[in-house]
Amino acid sequence: MPNPRWECIGGSIRGLSLPFQTWEALRIEGVTTLDRLRAMADHIHTLPGIGPKTARLIREELARVTASREGR
Repeated sequence: MPNPRWECIGGSIRGLSLPFQTWEALRIEGVTTLDRLRAMADHIHTLPGIGPKTARLIREELARVTASREGR
């Protein structure tokens, strides 16, 4: 049975789809823009509430959004 905690949803950074708990962790740390998230991508796993699995998911989403925007 799928875990709803890992269901990806849209959040405060347009175009990204991440689990609710990830959005909360980013909000608490003040990460509310795509540029800020990109700047932190290499050490995002150090934020409270974001482990290796979530960090990988964030990086994958950043790559997807970046590729999508560059394709325009």
